[in-house]
Amino acid sequence: MKYIIIGVVLLCALAWGGIANRHSIVIQLMSSGQPPPLNAATDEGADTVWFNDYFTVQALDERTFAIGEPRYAQQNYSYLIVGSERAVLFDAGPGFRNIREVAESLTDLPITFVPSHFHYDHTGNEITFDQVAVVDLPYIRARAVDNQLTLSGPEHLGVAEGVAAPTLSINEWLAPGAMMFLGDRQLQVLYTPGHTDDSISLLDLTSGFLFSGDFVYPGPLYAFLSNSNMGDYLAGAETVISQQSLVTEIYGAHRVRPPGAPKLGIEDVQDLRKTLLNIRAGAASAKGVYPRQYIVNERMILLAEPEFLQAWQSTNRE
Repeated sequence: MKYIIIGVVLLCALAWGGIANRHSIVIQLMSSGQPPPLNAATDEGADTVWFNDYFTVQALDERTFAIGEPRYAQQNYSYLIVGSERAVLFDAGPGFRNIREVAESLTDLPITFVPSHFHYDHTGNEITFDQVAVVDLPYIRARAVDNQLTLSGPEHLGVAEGVAAPTLSINEWLAPGAMMFLGDRQLQVLYTPGHTDDSISLLDLTSGFLFSGDFVYPGPLYAFLSNSNMGDYLAGAETVISQQSLVTEIYGAHRVRPPGAPKLGIEDVQDLRKTLLNIRAGAASAKGVYPRQYIVNERMILLAEPEFLQAWQSTNRE
């Protein structure tokens, strides 16, 4: 129902304000300008423990931890990946509570924070980290002055919940396809744009776990925001599928309902690729006005712009 309301209001607004302003209008329609009220605590199952009254911790294996925020409206999940020499925290939530305290309770090793992309609900915002690594794309590096990167409004979207865009102090640049060495553990950086043009996933070459951020997760996938791109989404899906022999499980950044961390498989990315190809060919049915809602499978829905606004030329930011 909310997408129908957004669509009707947006069409009226577009008629008045013009197509070029559609993304700012969408954000205004979806924004409250303040943090959302907390969800009630839920039963998260026997393999998950509450860290406090807000965060949960689920051990995916003895050195990999899903850190959940089930009481936050978007039910974010971030991942602590521990090697023999250092650890990586992949995403940090919106920063309304300090996820660093949770991560540091799970390892004594130095922790490098890696955002999957720059939206406000993943960057931790006012939380500071001793080590920060971000994707090395030419247009991003060109903006960083002395490795200080101030995020812009359209790539951060913090106005939706009253969160100011942070400045990231970068210690490490991650080229697409590069390896992050954690000692006895290696993570491959996969460039998986589509949701945003700065999105990455991390593939653990030891376990086969793929940490996908907002690229894929159970629920609605957002492909209609200001730096979303359907051609990029297709390219990202093909990148993941090219590694399918190594991928055992996929862990995303949001879930729809409890219990536990949001988990998918490589078949879900294959379904996404098939759906994208059908949309591009004009062979996919959709519901809604704005965004258009395409069913990928029983676990995922792709939310896209109307067909005449869909961008299929990949931005090729690498």
